[in-house]
Amino acid sequence: MSLQLEIVTPERLAYADEVDAVVLPGSEGELGVLPHHAPLVTMLGIGELRIRKGATEESFAIIGGFLQVRPDKVVVMAETADMASEIDLEKAQEARRAAERALESGYVEGADLSTARAALQQALLRIRVAERRYREGPRHHG
Repeated sequence: MSLQLEIVTPERLAYADEVDAVVLPGSEGELGVLPHHAPLVTMLGIGELRIRKGATEESFAIIGGFLQVRPDKVVVMAETADMASEIDLEKAQEARRAAERALESGYVEGADLSTARAALQQALLRIRVAERRYREGPRHHG
């Protein structure tokens, strides 16, 4: 049994395939979805989304959005979704440094402060997801 998974962002369809299981960052911790999961709509947090398909595992850095489990498919609507293999580690580290500098300088205004914090959180997440992939290499189970 497999389930049809789609990961959609405002810019594009980031992923569409039959998968065995998906683990997502729910607003209250990790959430696993297997075939025949009960219909569900829930908010997503910020974190790593992991897809298991046969012996392989893919991961995405997900920022916000929500999950919809339907009888025929699972749809993840995220603000951003970056596949681990496509994350540019150097760029993510540059973004982290830029956000840290902005926060440390203390020149950040109220509204920009939350933007800088969000940018930092996003950069840290991308780095974590990308580094885990580099460390472990393509995952094979069994």
